[in-house]
Order: sequence, then structure tokens, then C-alpha cells
Amino acid sequence: MLFADAVHPTHAVRPVGCWAPKDTPIAVAQTSGRQRLNVHGAIDLETGQTRMLIVLTVNAASTIMLLMAIEAMYPGKRVIHLFLDNARYHHAKRVQAWLARPGCRIKLHFIPAYCPHLDPIERLWGLMHKHVTHNRCHATFADFSGAILTFLREEVPKKWHLYCDAVSDNFRVISPKDFRILA
Repeated sequence: MLFADAVHPTHAVRPVGCWAPKDTPIAVAQTSGRQRLNVHGAIDLETGQTRMLIVLTVNAASTIMLLMAIEAMYPGKRVIHLFLDNARYHHAKRVQAWLARPGCRIKLHFIPAYCPHLDPIERLWGLMHKHVTHNRCHATFADFSGAILTFLREEVPKKWHLYCDAVSDNFRVISPKDFRILA
């Protein structure tokens, strides 16, 4: 079971509030660019494994590329449940045709419209901004892209035990053996 979405961070500093003594000048270095990075990705809440693709445009083609990458991540699974928002490209005819092919192991589940709070990957994007873009200046777009991809592809899975609660929130795997019946 995975959650998928796209994010489009812009190569710019995101100033975030801080506490400072009165009359202390606060300055954050700025970049000269405004380039955008398009990331189409998915996260497994049990393991923290991510699959992040950098794409020119988030569309039906990038959705199919992400679905193919997800299938490749789980070669031994019979069915892979993928939860995503109702973006038009997720419902595209090309995507539906790809899903209808024989042997497709991915089943899509759509989160209700206007309910980003039900999509844990939205919280992952917020965590990425907190660790990579808030009050940080990346001199070049390559540095910016590298920092985001390193965080999403390497740091999140490696430190999932630290990030899990911030991302998964109300989504937990509950084992019946953790409970006892009171008569």
C-alpha cells in the first residue's frame, strides 16, 4: 500500500518565522533563480521506502512512469494498492488503458476531493520543505535539486523511524495481539 502525489518546489528560499531579539536584523540569503523541480513520487508507510521521479511535466505519461517504477519496486506482490488524489492526469485515458492491460498489479484508490489531510505524502512534502528549503539558500539549481532528491530518496527511508510519526499520523498497522479483551 503506497500513497502517491506530485510536488513542484521552486528554487527559492522559503523564509520561515523565528524568534529574535527586538531590533535584530534578520536576513536570509536569496537565490537569483526561480526554476521549478517537478517530482512525481510515492511512499510506503510501513517501510518508508520512496520512489521519486523527476519529470519535465506531471501528466499521464509521468503517472505511467511512476506506476511502472512502483511495480518494479515490488516484483513479488500480487496486488499493489496505490492511494492518490483526483488530479486529472491520474484519471487520464492513457493511465486507465495502462492499468487495464493483462498482468497489471496496481489498483488505484482515489482520496476524496479537497481532503489533502487524508494523504500522508502531503505531509512528506511539508517535511521535505522543513528540512531542505525553509530558511536555506541553495546556490545553484543543481544543489537545490540534489538536496531535495537526497532527502526524499535516501534520508527518508534511512531515518524512517524518526520521520514516521510526522508523515503517517493516523495511519498505523494494528496487530490484534497488541490488545487484550476485558470481560
